[in-house]
Amino acid sequence: MIPSATNIRNALRLARREIRGGFGGFYIFLACIALGTGAIAAVNSVSRAVTSAIADEGQSILAGDVRFELRNREASAEERAYIDSLGDVAVSDGLRSMARLEDGSQQSLAEVKAVDGAYPLYGDFVAEPAQPLPALLAKQGESFGAVAAPMLLERLGIKVGDELLLGNARLKLTGTIVTEPDTLSDGFGFAPRLLISRDALIASGLIQTGSLVEHAYKVRLTDPSQRATIIETTNKQFPNAGWSIRTSDRAAPQLTENVNRFSQFLTLVGLTALIVGGVGVANAVRAFLDSKRTTIASLKCLGAPASVVTMTYLFQIGFIACVGILIGLLFGAIAPLIAMRFLDGVLPVPKELAFYPSALWLAAVFGMLTTLAFAIVPLGQAREVPATALFREQGFDEGKLPSWPYLAATAILLAALASLAIFTADDRFIASVFLGAIAFAFVVLRLVAWGIRALARRSPRVHSAALRLAIGNIHRPGALTPSVVLSLGLGL
Repeated sequence: MIPSATNIRNALRLARREIRGGFGGFYIFLACIALGTGAIAAVNSVSRAVTSAIADEGQSILAGDVRFELRNREASAEERAYIDSLGDVAVSDGLRSMARLEDGSQQSLAEVKAVDGAYPLYGDFVAEPAQPLPALLAKQGESFGAVAAPMLLERLGIKVGDELLLGNARLKLTGTIVTEPDTLSDGFGFAPRLLISRDALIASGLIQTGSLVEHAYKVRLTDPSQRATIIETTNKQFPNAGWSIRTSDRAAPQLTENVNRFSQFLTLVGLTALIVGGVGVANAVRAFLDSKRTTIASLKCLGAPASVVTMTYLFQIGFIACVGILIGLLFGAIAPLIAMRFLDGVLPVPKELAFYPSALWLAAVFGMLTTLAFAIVPLGQAREVPATALFREQGFDEGKLPSWPYLAATAILLAALASLAIFTADDRFIASVFLGAIAFAFVVLRLVAWGIRALARRSPRVHSAALRLAIGNIHRPGALTPSVVLSLGLGL
């Protein structure tokens, strides 16, 4: 039966008057909703800030508009002519090798990167001392210039100006690397970077049959509109080239995927916090409505329909939930600003403060669905409080479930919450397994709570009055044993 407009107005008026009394009894409720909502909002906002920065700074991260990568072979004459026709090209070669001192006293694995004079096409390479890269890598007498990560200098116990050997080539350290623009797109490194010229790499003799070398051709497109179709066009023209092609809008796909995976994991952690908080919500709503049983009975004695009573407290709970959600969203909105201070220099971050409404909306929907899913059953039980409760002490009957519409509404809300978690996840299988595990944990913990109460009920009588009361409160009607076990178990 749909409530009339009059009943809705009366319920809103009564709810407004109830709220004037403050949030007494609802502080745990507020904390649960604010914490869970804030966690989801913050995680998704930071994730989107990082992924958007990766997309926006794609040219600098890739050091080009397009990157062609070949393993263990250089581009053929025909392939190189095609690459050159696209625009300006910078060539680099990467491999791992041992850098060593001339006397052989120290050696260390290094991620060797050999570049030509066009590197980098985008972004800035910064070294200490601050000199142009071609000058730092220029040949000086019998030695080739080289710049290295500070960690390599520490491992070898050398300083700028000292010499080391790489294969057959003699290198002189002319500086240390401060910023390498395309380090993220080069992938995970197992050792410190050693940057040299391509002439130095040829002189080293390290490129031989069987050498594991990555040859990268980075292009600044003459026509930027080609980027959208460059992969399809190139693969159609060279179907057997075997190269990996990456464009600046997907400059660091592995990093983006890792950020998204990490975001999904933390979103599920936030959802867990919300579900654990949902148990707190149910307890808070139940305790609050239990304290209002005489008010509910009085309203019924005065002729208020049960629907008005239910809507009154539903509106009140909804309003308080909105306050908790707003607190969480405020934290989620400023989280990127806080996180950027710590992530700057480690991951790409936005240059300006930005808000991510979709992340905040998602967190708000999670928060409201959780509130309603866990509040409906206590509201349904409150609806059944009889008018006679005004004349005698009577709380909610723990074993009595509300009528089927409330159970159906709870089931629908829980299904909506699960569906939202699954369909907004990058990996729906992981999200489904996670939610299945949560449901299984609920069942197991309910059985554990039942076992604890059964043991308490059958425990031998003790002489201590305090201990006897404590054991009795574990299994008495209306005891919070199931809720406490659920909260502690899910939290653990």
